[in-house]
Amino acid sequence: QVQLVESGGGLVQAGGSLRLSCVVSGRTFSSLDMGWFRQAPGKEREFVSGISRKGGVTYYADSVKGRFTISRDNAKNTVYLQMNSLKPEDTAVYYCAADPREYSGSYNYRAARYDYWGQGTQVTVSS
Repeated sequence: QVQLVESGGGLVQAGGSLRLSCVVSGRTFSSLDMGWFRQAPGKEREFVSGISRKGGVTYYADSVKGRFTISRDNAKNTVYLQMNSLKPEDTAVYYCAADPREYSGSYNYRAARYDYWGQGTQVTVSS
């Protein structure tokens, strides 16, 4: 059973920073592609960022490019999302996702691409 546990969410003022973490258990972490998604109230879940299993390829939604950085530490079974210059529109529940399959291209930006999900962590950015 693959388990993903997010942490690091909270309340921050606009312009501030947070770092989210997601610890994975139940499967060899280095065999998993990882992603971060978010869902704001009344909106669909949207892609934020993804990273390949060895960390060599990263991709971002246009809305977070230049502000967010995804990384992973395969020795710690953990993927991170460093979020800087936060805006009120970044307010959402952030979810970590994992999948053992490898894809290329735009399919990596879709929630359906991932089999395993965490429970989410709330990020609230005040103006």
